[in-house]
Amino acid sequence: MPRKVKQPVFDDDNPEWTKADFARATRFDGIKAKDLTPEMLARIRGQRGPQKAPTKIAVSIRLSPEVVSHFKATGAGWQGRIDDALRKIVKKAG
Repeated sequence: MPRKVKQPVFDDDNPEWTKADFARATRFDGIKAKDLTPEMLARIRGQRGPQKAPTKIAVSIRLSPEVVSHFKATGAGWQGRIDDALRKIVKKAG
């Protein structure tokens, strides 16, 4: 059985770019795309810079399954809620 050939899809709202379209493409921070250096392109791809003022320390901690399931059941941000709960305990104790 021969493969079906997909016909190209033409979208009048989003036509294929021509050389003229690329030539007049908008700038990125006042710089044309052809003038971007590899360092600039690497930065655009989502590499984060160092934190200006780190507010938390990355640690590994073992918690009971009941604690983890309780906080995970409340949805996204569950690690932050554990942090909030621990800070309340520290504040009461100290």
